Amino acid sequence: MDAKQLCLFINDEIPKEKLFSAEKRDVHPASNTSWRISPEPFLISQDELNWFEELGPHLLQFYRSSNLLYSQSVRGIQPAWISEYLEIGKPESVIQQGRMNRFKSQLPGVIRPDILPTSDETRVITELDSIPGFIGATGCLARLYTKLGYSIIGGKDGMVNGFAEMIRALAKNDDPNLAIVVSDESEDYRPEMLWLANALCEVGIKSAAVKPHEVSFTEDGLYVESQYGKIDVDVVYRFYEMFDLQNIPKVELIFYSAKKRTVVMTPPPKTYLEEKLFLALFHHPALQQFWQRQLGKKTYQFLQEVIPQTWILDPRPLPPHAVIPNLEIENNPVTDWRQLSDITQKQRELVIKPSGFSELAWGSRGVKIGHDLPTEEWESAIENGLDNFEQTPHVLQEFHTAHRVRMQYYDFETEEMQEMPSRPLLRPYYFVTGDTVKLGGIQATVCPADKKLLHGMVDSIIVPCAVRE
Repeated sequence: MDAKQLCLFINDEIPKEKLFSAEKRDVHPASNTSWRISPEPFLISQDELNWFEELGPHLLQFYRSSNLLYSQSVRGIQPAWISEYLEIGKPESVIQQGRMNRFKSQLPGVIRPDILPTSDETRVITELDSIPGFIGATGCLARLYTKLGYSIIGGKDGMVNGFAEMIRALAKNDDPNLAIVVSDESEDYRPEMLWLANALCEVGIKSAAVKPHEVSFTEDGLYVESQYGKIDVDVVYRFYEMFDLQNIPKVELIFYSAKKRTVVMTPPPKTYLEEKLFLALFHHPALQQFWQRQLGKKTYQFLQEVIPQTWILDPRPLPPHAVIPNLEIENNPVTDWRQLSDITQKQRELVIKPSGFSELAWGSRGVKIGHDLPTEEWESAIENGLDNFEQTPHVLQEFHTAHRVRMQYYDFETEEMQEMPSRPLLRPYYFVTGDTVKLGGIQATVCPADKKLLHGMVDSIIVPCAVRE
């Protein structure tokens, strides 16, 4: 098949996989995806793959150390301001859930960073996500591009097998029953989670993707309807956000079952581990000894190179002699966030985004890029971040640009292949099994080169990654 035929094959296969509901985003009527289709995966070198495989254990150690930092702050071993930052804007009930001994050592089962490969051949982690979307879609695309003859990273079923191994490890059972509970707020992801549940059934895990109200509760545990009939649930995969709890029916019963150990819930209800604030705490001068001690020299140095400078937009005034660490304008230290309002467009290569526990804190929502905004809108973004500190803390982060690439895609308007100058966002999926992590696959979201905010837009190409021969 030529490039055009390959794209049309992918387009024809997508409806069979039922990755989308009938309503799609505004795309060409002949397109069955909400992104542009490329005839080939995104290719990376073997050295790059080695880097991604090395990254997983470092990120697991970062999560483990972050969990310890919060716990020690609550217990008075570390400064109280650490846990205070991580609890801002959260109801007391949510805070107490995350502190329960039942979940004390638990970490997320899936880790997905957003990574920009930059022009100087370095890589930058802009975010960490422990409830990521596109697990099922990436697994499906891995299968489709494998059919085209490509050796996809993770293999044909790397995503499915990685997820399955994670669930088995949590259940401590080779044949666990799984409920993937998808909230209405996450409705757009329901079809791909249905795909994932069916794929997991194929590898021996009885699974069902259900809405919260479809979960049945007894004192003995939780039950859901599946293709096998009614099954008792061993593991709940929580595909809903903690800020949305008031809109999720039966969520208290799911939590009660997890608390009473009749089910295992992943990710655990630790909202602090879902905060971008941890990227700022990683660079905080007062915490460097903690990070060095807990991460170890190798992991600490590795993460120092890939986590960009990040700051918490805290509106409280500084003493006259104090400065904001590592934040300067033309070598002049910053002592007040509003000093950033008057800087030039070139100087404001900075990003402002909500830290977490907000409907604006996932996807591309709430993200403001300084040099992509008029001065008035940049000033407004700073004020908004400061004004919302008590409800939704925001972080300020250095902006980094992904390197330019060129990729082909099929244009449904012209019915011809086009080549697009692009910038890639790479998203590896790591599955945690005990003390180890497994790379299940890497998704590439390849956006037009003139876009500064990279995400799964309709103009982007979305493909799995493979190693360049």
